Amino acid sequence: MKYIDSLREGMRISEIYLCKNKQIALTKAGKEYGRLILQDKTGTVDAKIWNLNSPGVRSFEAMDYVCVDADVSVFMGANQLNIERIRKADEGEYIPADYLPVSTKDTDEMYKELLGIIATIKNPYLKRLTDSYFVADTAFIKNFKFHSAAKSVHHGFVGGLLEHTLGVVRMCDYFSHAYPMINRDLLLTAAVFHDIGKLKELSVFPENDYTDDGQLLGHIIIGTEMISERIRTIPGFPDRLAAELKHCILAHHGELEYGSPKKPAILEALALNFADNTDAKMETMIEALQGAVGPTGWLGYNRLLETNIRKTTEE
Repeated sequence: MKYIDSLREGMRISEIYLCKNKQIALTKAGKEYGRLILQDKTGTVDAKIWNLNSPGVRSFEAMDYVCVDADVSVFMGANQLNIERIRKADEGEYIPADYLPVSTKDTDEMYKELLGIIATIKNPYLKRLTDSYFVADTAFIKNFKFHSAAKSVHHGFVGGLLEHTLGVVRMCDYFSHAYPMINRDLLLTAAVFHDIGKLKELSVFPENDYTDDGQLLGHIIIGTEMISERIRTIPGFPDRLAAELKHCILAHHGELEYGSPKKPAILEALALNFADNTDAKMETMIEALQGAVGPTGWLGYNRLLETNIRKTTEE
């Protein structure tokens, strides 16, 4: 099998991929064409069907496995497939595990590291809250280790939520030592929980798409509700501590226009916003650079980073 990350300009391929998205669009001349996003475990690739009368075009929908005959070209620094023939693949022609993007890091090792940091939380209420999810709740742990952190922006792969959370927790741990005024227990707890709402915002793989609650509420509100529900089961949990923790979750995107219901009003919320934004932006650029093809050079405008980007000179 030719995985997506091994495709190069000029190749002619006949392979099976998962069709993540299918749309009928119009060219500038008003002619209809098919626009697809195809996926395997190494990533995704844009694909075009210029001849919609080709046999098999109407035989599949999004989330079907499709067999494609296509030429590989490069557009705006990224691979693109120009499909000549396509059909829905039959069961037995593919192995589903080959089509799930997976973290390059060991999930069990990441979770072990996360638990090690959680074990250093001293506040008894925050410790009981974190343990109730990350130590005692087996269903939550299974979902957390498998889930992605996003549909497509960053960490959009199996284990992505864990990898992103650990990255944020590591930075917050550093902040707590670099800036002693920070309440370390509060910041680490907020970092551990900041994106748990994504377990309900996004469906599981292979769909990995927004749920109704994800569209209507978003992971910030969902996560705050999840924490609030669990806090109510812990006798004597201080109201002020609960409010500060929930504020960190509500403010972790930093700005109202970025989806935060509140802007950071306490030091820990500000630190969490910086850590979350740093890890997300770094991964966004890393994924863009890894998906680039050709020699080192400018890759064009990246809408997520709002700038032209290029690989660093390797000499």
